[in-house]
Amino acid sequence: MHTLLSELAAELAEREARGMLRRRRLLESAQGAHVRVDGLEVLSFCSNDYLGLASHPALVRAVQAAVQSCGVGSGASHLIAGHHRLHHELEQALARHVGLPRALLFSTGYMANLGVICALVGRGDAVFADRLNHASLNDAAVLSRARLKRYPHNDLDALDRLLATSSARRKLVVADAVFSMDGDLAPVPDLLALCERHGAWLMLDDAHGFGVLGEGGRGILEHYRIASPRIIYMATLGKAAGVAGAFVAGDERLIESLLQNARTYVYTTAAPPLLSAAVLASLQLIETEGWRRAHLKALGALLRDRVCLKRWQLMDTCTPIIPLIIGTNAEAVRVSEHLLERGILVPAIRPPTVPVGTARLRISLSAGHTAEDVIRLADALNAVEAA
Repeated sequence: MHTLLSELAAELAEREARGMLRRRRLLESAQGAHVRVDGLEVLSFCSNDYLGLASHPALVRAVQAAVQSCGVGSGASHLIAGHHRLHHELEQALARHVGLPRALLFSTGYMANLGVICALVGRGDAVFADRLNHASLNDAAVLSRARLKRYPHNDLDALDRLLATSSARRKLVVADAVFSMDGDLAPVPDLLALCERHGAWLMLDDAHGFGVLGEGGRGILEHYRIASPRIIYMATLGKAAGVAGAFVAGDERLIESLLQNARTYVYTTAAPPLLSAAVLASLQLIETEGWRRAHLKALGALLRDRVCLKRWQLMDTCTPIIPLIIGTNAEAVRVSEHLLERGILVPAIRPPTVPVGTARLRISLSAGHTAEDVIRLADALNAVEAA
């Protein structure tokens, strides 16, 4: 045991020397544009609460009402005695919202991706994954025992070649809809065309598009105005929706198959019903308060117009995720620390989360930010680079 612990200590020391040791910050307030972290009042640009709903009074009221009638814990898995009326109502509402026949709730996006991929493919099958996909998609493909084939980011020609030469029994293409560290979109119509040509499924992880993309906040499918029974749609409820959990939507037969076979659904306790009440309230706001998405777009345009950098690159995206590419781990950490000294919290993202040499600040905008907040960030970035 002493040897094992010594090895772990050496690995941690090496990680710290490479500037890759992660540390948690202590949030001491409700989530929002202005928060208290580690005893400091800061302007935050690191939350995925894109629509500013995580602390919305309507969601709080929904939870308060629900806890009086359904308590706190669900007490059992969905297939035993834990599938509450609120879970059922939310699944129906989510399916309607994204325009698909049926939806199935999962406790987290990670569990949703593991459950779907491991239920649908196995030995003799193949998973084709974008190189920049979320770790949960890659882990799921490995655990499924299907053959994992990764293609360069958004490289349709490379994917076409991989699909054309595959003799797999079942083919599954998986891609982030919005890539979480770059903020760019998957070319979904082209991906779907390739899947139709080669007889493959298309699974889309819309964790960062749900609630944000599309006129009604219905995500990547509304953004591209696209639909197909080949599509397996997954989205999370802890980002733009402001709560927690995830869901998968698609064809009725697909969802019933997942209900029967997705191990991360079958063999886990259902999430507290009160969370479903909160998401139902969130959906109402997503659908009726389109000004939140319009405000996000305006804030992104303001940031890009205000920032004037020579050494670093602010990436141009149509999402609330706006990466600032710094380069080295050490400089990215240094810039993040300088901003914190000015009362602005923007995290430094380093490998292995992003490719080596592309350490960055991941700027996340929220509808809770004001124009003055964004101007303050832009001016601070300009000053830090010039220093």
